[in-house]
Amino acid sequence: MPPSMRYAPVLVVDDPRFEDHVSLKPHPECPERLSAARDGFFSGLGSMPYEKLELRCAPSHMRDNKMLSSVHEQGYLTELDSALARGEGTLDGDTFFSPGTREAAWSAAWGSYALGLRLQESESDLGVALVRPPGHHALPDRSMGFCLFNNAAMAVRGAQDGGAQKVAVVDWDVHHGNGTQTVFERDPNVLVLSIHQRELWPFTGAASEVGLGEGRGATINLALSPGSDSADYAEAWRSIVLPKLEAFGASCLIVSAGFDAHQRDPLGAMQLDAPAYASMAGALVDAMRTQRGSVCFLLEGGYDLRALEESMCALGRTLHGERIALDEGFPRESTRQSIVELDQQLSPS
Repeated sequence: MPPSMRYAPVLVVDDPRFEDHVSLKPHPECPERLSAARDGFFSGLGSMPYEKLELRCAPSHMRDNKMLSSVHEQGYLTELDSALARGEGTLDGDTFFSPGTREAAWSAAWGSYALGLRLQESESDLGVALVRPPGHHALPDRSMGFCLFNNAAMAVRGAQDGGAQKVAVVDWDVHHGNGTQTVFERDPNVLVLSIHQRELWPFTGAASEVGLGEGRGATINLALSPGSDSADYAEAWRSIVLPKLEAFGASCLIVSAGFDAHQRDPLGAMQLDAPAYASMAGALVDAMRTQRGSVCFLLEGGYDLRALEESMCALGRTLHGERIALDEGFPRESTRQSIVELDQQLSPS
C-alpha cells in the first residue's frame, strides 16, 4: 500500500439510530454498549482523520429491498416486517425488538454494506462500523442471538458490488458466527474464518465444518478451549489466520469484531485483554496492506462495558498506527491439538 494510504481517513459508520433499539427488560445487548464502544474508539483514534458515512432511512418494506435480499430470504423479510410493525416484542428467546429497532437494524445493515462498498471505491483502506444490533448469528431465514440482519454478510456484498473478486471474513467473537458461515458456505470466493470458544452457544463451528460443494475449504473454524489467552490466540493467528489470509488473496477483509472473549465478559470464558485485541487487529491490518487490501471492523458482541471501551480504544490506537506484537508465550496443548485437528480437516481427502 502506498505510504499516502496510511494517512487517508478512516471510514466510520456511526448513527444515533443504533441507540433506539432498546429492550423493555434488562438485556446484555443494550444501548450503553454502543456508548462505551464509541467513547473508547474515538479516544484511541485521537488525531487520526476519519470520515463519517451518511446513512439512508429505512425503506417502507424490508422485503422489497435488493440489498437485504442478497443475504436474507424474502419470506423472512416479510415476516420480520410484520413483527416489527407490532412495535415491541421478541423474535426468539434471545432477540427483542422495540419501536426503534426497524431503523436501527436497517441502518446497521445498510451502513455495513455502504462501508464495504466505499472501501473499494475510495483511497481509504480502513473502516469501522459502530453498529447495533449485532449481526453474525442472523441466518438467511431467521433472526438469532440478538441479531436481525447479518451485517458482516452485508459488508461482503458491498465489497463485491464495489468490485472485490475475493473477500475474507475473520470472526473473533467468542461465539461462532453461524449466520455468516451459512450465507457463504458454498461460495469459494468468500473465506469465512471463525475463532471462537469451544462448546459455547450456538454450539456450531466444529473443525469439520469446512464448507459445502464448491465452497469446501473456504469455511474455517478453530474452536479454542475455555480459558484460552493471548498466547493461544497468537498461535492461532500465526498458524491459521495469517497463512490462510495470505493464501486466499482477498482484496477486502471484514472483521466481525466481538469483544466478548475478553476476560471480564459475562457471556464467555476466555482470557483476552485490550492489548491482545490490539495485537490481533494490527496483524490483520498489516497483512492486508501487504496484499494491497482493505480492512473493515464491524462491532459484534462484547457485554462488559469497561472491557468494551478499553478494547475499542486499543483498536482505535491500532488504526492510528500503534502496534503491539502478538504474544510470544506458550499456547496450551489443547490449542495445538485444535490446530492439528483443523489442518487434518482442511487437507485434501
